[in-house]
Amino acid sequence: MKAIAALQATVTTASLDFEPSAAELDAIDLEMPLIRAEVELLDAQIMTIDRPASELNTRRVRRARNRVLAARRDLTNRTKVAVSGGAA
Repeated sequence: MKAIAALQATVTTASLDFEPSAAELDAIDLEMPLIRAEVELLDAQIMTIDRPASELNTRRVRRARNRVLAARRDLTNRTKVAVSGGAA
């Protein structure tokens, strides 16, 4: 039976050396408004889990959903402009 400890050290050190590229960081930065809006929606939904439904909570969740939809729309429009603008 072979010991795999020597092989494991090689794999572990190689996998820790990777960092996101500039293009990946730019993509994350482009999606950040959508990520923030989704976090706000999740926060609003979590606040309403163990509480009775009130008008304030309903409005809070509805507004957060609208922010998510607006952020998705904006991201989609930016992505289409970037792709079509770069190809033209």
